[in-house]
Amino acid sequence: MLLCDVFLSQGESGFSDLLRRISFSRLRTYQIYEHIKLRTRLTKLNGESLRKYGYKLWERLEARDEDLATDLSQAILVSQLEMIIAVLDFLGIPHQDGFFAKDADISAHLTEGWQQRVVDQFKDAYPVSVLVFYVNHLGVETAQAETLFTPAA
Repeated sequence: MLLCDVFLSQGESGFSDLLRRISFSRLRTYQIYEHIKLRTRLTKLNGESLRKYGYKLWERLEARDEDLATDLSQAILVSQLEMIIAVLDFLGIPHQDGFFAKDADISAHLTEGWQQRVVDQFKDAYPVSVLVFYVNHLGVETAQAETLFTPAA
């Protein structure tokens, strides 16, 4: 499973919602603003340009542009660090300000039903679209998910 699949599973409207949640000040803080601007092929990276050209980014994801998917996911997730820290703390995953080592084995923390528990715990505090994106991203990045998660109603 690829990160493109995580985006595509959200649908085009879900993808638009994720783009609206990108914090450009966070991109600058983490010094990835210029990189994201280049990857998206936008001359000006802001909320308006992402809304206006989101359909082109969607087409690139449908064409399986995994580099774009990786960079967009990074932009979305650094914009949601408070949520990530809360989720990692809830799952008992050791981290440093929302980041953990890529080679860390966190499988013991991702027990049966962990995705639904995360959504149930945080659905009132954070947007469900972002929560579902994050749990699917975490599952793909750690190779702990064989299928994409869809929350129970």
